[in-house]
This record gives sequence, C-alpha cells and structure tokens, in this order.
Amino acid sequence: MSKVRVLPEHLANTIAAGEVVERPASVAKELVENALDAGARRVDIEIASAGRSLVRVVDDGEGMTRDDAILSFERHATSKLKTVEDLSNILTFGFRGEALPSIASVSKLTLTTRVATEAAGTQIVITGGRLGNVRDVAWPVGTEISVRDLFFNVPARRKFLRSDATESFHVTNLVTHYALANPGVAFTLVSNGRESIRATPVGTLRERAYQLLGPATVDRLVELDAEASGIRVRGFASNPQEQRTSRDAQYLFVNGRFVRDQSLGRAIADGYRSMMPSGTYPAVVLFVELSPERIDVNVHPAKTEVRFRDEHVVRSTVVAAIRDALERARMPVTSFPAPDNVPAMVAAARDEVSIADAVTNDAPSIAASVASPASAPSWLTPPPVRASQPALDLDFRPPAPTVSATEALERFVETGGVVEDDRAGSDEPVGAVHQGLPVVREARRRTS
Repeated sequence: MSKVRVLPEHLANTIAAGEVVERPASVAKELVENALDAGARRVDIEIASAGRSLVRVVDDGEGMTRDDAILSFERHATSKLKTVEDLSNILTFGFRGEALPSIASVSKLTLTTRVATEAAGTQIVITGGRLGNVRDVAWPVGTEISVRDLFFNVPARRKFLRSDATESFHVTNLVTHYALANPGVAFTLVSNGRESIRATPVGTLRERAYQLLGPATVDRLVELDAEASGIRVRGFASNPQEQRTSRDAQYLFVNGRFVRDQSLGRAIADGYRSMMPSGTYPAVVLFVELSPERIDVNVHPAKTEVRFRDEHVVRSTVVAAIRDALERARMPVTSFPAPDNVPAMVAAARDEVSIADAVTNDAPSIAASVASPASAPSWLTPPPVRASQPALDLDFRPPAPTVSATEALERFVETGGVVEDDRAGSDEPVGAVHQGLPVVREARRRTS
C-alpha cells in the first residue's frame, strides 16, 4: 500500500493558513490588499477583541460577480495572473490565490459583494473551510468580508496569539502602513467600537504623514528624493537626534508594497552610521520604486519580503539618499548649546579661587575674629547696611566657599585647627557647603 497520498483540500488549506494567517493583522493585510487591488477609494476596517472575534473590511471597489465570488475560495484562484511571464511583472498586491481559502479554513467567513453591472449582490458564508450558504442580497457596489472567531477550529494556533494590546498594535501599524502608501484613499480603523484611525483622501505624502504621524513628528523629518540607476528613493527621514529604541517608526515600501526587508533595514543603518548610538533607530518613511522585473515578490507566502536583483545598487542608493538629505538640511549630529553667560561663569570661578586663597591665608584670623570681631579679615566683614536695606543678622556671614575652598580648609584642619558649626555633633571645616549660610561659633586649637 502506498504511503504517499494527496491531502484533502480542507487539510491543505489549513496547512497553507499556517503560512499566510499568522495573527489577526495577517487577515487584515490580505483583505486590505484585495480592496486596494479592486480600485477602492475608501477602505473601512473594524476589529473586535483585537481581531480574535471580528475582522471586517469594507471597500467601494469594483466588487465581484457571483461566479467570481464563489471561485475566489478555490486554492490558487486569482484574477492577477494569466501567464508565467506575468509573474515577473507583478504590479498588484495579491497574486497567489491563497489568502481567501486559507482564511476561510480557520474562521467563520462571510463575503458580500456586488458589481455595477448586476442588480443584486452575492453573499457567501463559509465555516471552517466548508461552504454553507450562497444567496442574493441587496448591496451597494463594492465588497465586505467579515472574519469571525479566528482559529476557532485550531485551538493550538489561538493559544499563540499575544495580548489584545499587542495584536491591536499590529493591526493599527498595518493600517498606518497602507494609509501612508495610498494618500488618495480614505482609511478608517475602528477597534471595539472606538475609532482609532481616520484618514481622509489627500494629495501628497506629506499631508498623509501629518494625518497619521502628527505635525510634531513630521516637522522634524527631512524629505528624501533621489534617483540613480533606475531606482527612485523618496519619503522622509528623521534628525539623528530623534532616537527610538525599536524600528516601529520605520515604514518601508517597495513599489507601494509594505515590506519587512533586512537589506533596506541595513541600508538605513548605514545611512545613519556614526550618527546614532548603537541600539537606537531613526524614524523613516521610505519608498523604493523600481521596475518590477528587478525584484522578486514571490519569496514569502505573506508577501512581506522581497528579493532585489541588484541589492547592492538599491542599498547604496538608499544610503546616499539619506546622507544627502541630512546634509542638505544641515542637521547636526549632536548639539550641545554653549551657555550665554560664559564670561560670568569664568569670573565666578576666579572669585572662588580668590576666596579659597583668602581662607587658606587668613585661617588664623578666622579663629581670632570669634573672640574679637574687630580683628576679622576684610573679606569676612558683612557689607555696610544701606538706608533702604534691613539690618543684617550679625550671625550671618558671606556665602560659603565652594568645594575648592573646602579643600583648602582641609589642609588647615590637618595642621591642627578645628571650627565647629551650630549643628549638634558636627565637626566640619570652615567652608563646608550647607543649605544655609555657615555660622562660626567657636574655634580652638586641638592639643595632642
């Protein structure tokens, strides 16, 4: 009996889902990409319980006919490719024909759609990969896909999901990426009934960045725009002083496709080399545009990785674009503003030295001044009282010298002199720095 067998379609789809559907954000990614491929000008995303309970994407794209809607849940069914040659010239987000059947195999999915040429829409219900119901419904032009109870039939996969905060962050980050890449498309994200993102259509990338990242961030970014060897690099990069502890603020796109590419990450690091400490990262919105024949997007089932035919050329172009932009903006690598009162600080330092010298030279006079105030050195004598000035407490003396004077008095103590202040149990040399002004109470010679 043969040991090799063809897997049932349901089992094959479940295995494929392990590659395509990693978390709720993976579902949102596939559905948003389908909406953009359909020419949508508005994409609304809604999640509940961080996507565990619900991921819903509604668009106003061209929609699907009844036959296409049913066929879209077959493995490797796609409208994006027709020949092998098309694989080397991919301009759409989706092309593998695996997303919908994979998602449907591990969730309870409902698709509702209509095209402009048909009077009624089509609704399809699939539970755990099994077709449940197909019926006509009243629906506007466009498509809605609701994915409920993700991984309900694969408990082991559900256990590997992170906290609600983490999963919600990944969905928000994903929507932010695609909203940045498509400024002419309106995006909204609602989480547990609360709106998290609302981006109206705008004309430029900078305007969309203002909507999503905020003016406080965008105003500190310098614009990138360079082209070399048929590769265009555009976007924004931050001042090296704007340092982050993770790459969460780096948004990378290749031909409008959101990617996580190590070569681009290394290129950004090289662009900031010697400008930022190790373990810190800049904020970057980076778009790399080149001929689709020079990249391979069919590297990973989730299509988040790409392979460049001329990786070193792409890398050098990105590095040069970042460095040229920072140079044009004349952004300093480090900035330590000099104090405005440098002359006053120098003068104060000289006064401290003079006080220290006076304390050292007149130490015997300090002790004598306690018994006879008239014999106190001139620098220890309080200033005269003016008519508009209240009388000074005779116990108060000039401000305590700084550490330099203290060091000078330590030598005085070593020779045998001790001066006590009015704090209980305190024996400290004259000039020790206190909260208030030191008060000389008594000086005596220590006899051995």
